[in-house]
Amino acid sequence: MRVLSNVVVLSALLADVAFAGTGTATAPTAPAPAAGSAAPSAEAGSADVKPEDMPTAIRMRRLEERTQALKERTWQLKARIQMLKEQMLGGGVGAQALITHDNDMGSSFRLIKLVYTLDGTQVLTQTDDSADTLYKVKSFDVLNGPIAPGEHNLSMVATYRGHGYGVFEYLQKFTFTARNTSHFTASEGKVVKVECRGFEKSASLPMEKRSAIDCNVSELEPEKPASPTQTNPGSTPLPASPAAATTPAPAGK
Repeated sequence: MRVLSNVVVLSALLADVAFAGTGTATAPTAPAPAAGSAAPSAEAGSADVKPEDMPTAIRMRRLEERTQALKERTWQLKARIQMLKEQMLGGGVGAQALITHDNDMGSSFRLIKLVYTLDGTQVLTQTDDSADTLYKVKSFDVLNGPIAPGEHNLSMVATYRGHGYGVFEYLQKFTFTARNTSHFTASEGKVVKVECRGFEKSASLPMEKRSAIDCNVSELEPEKPASPTQTNPGSTPLPASPAAATTPAPAGK
């Protein structure tokens, strides 16, 4: 009986081994990479993977790369702006420009648009189509800052709308334009001052010929900060000498 039981157990074990051998598949072994060849990257083929399906480490790495690229682009733009600024200033100390416009027009004209152009670039544009507020401004700061030394062209255009009451109310239907061009030279280390004004010519002229602009150009020295009073090291300023004391005369005996 013991021999029979051992045979049954042995048969059961052989059946299990045979079943396990026929029911499992062995995965093929991947060939080892050749010597000197780079191992396949974890990101290989990730171009076809959606960003939300990528591992967090890969997404963070790509975000850092894009951020670094944006920083480099920003540095390039800053360098470009600095180069353009140096070209405009012409290097060195440069010059300064102070350009103003005064509105001296009569009550029959209301300013609705003012445009100043310096060397082809607009530096001031003011518009008031309703003709309610702009004419009340008596002085405009057109430009106050650095400018490249050399020759410059300043063009200005002022547009006015007619204004009147009663029988002259029809003037509101008309607009009048004044133009002018001023040429000036900005010297190195100097301040060029250009004072322009819009004014009304003689009332004997027709309305369309009364509006005009003229400019006055002058050159100023730049303001220098007041230097503090210097004293020798260790010296003490002498106080003002007091008035000599009067010595009383001795009393007579």
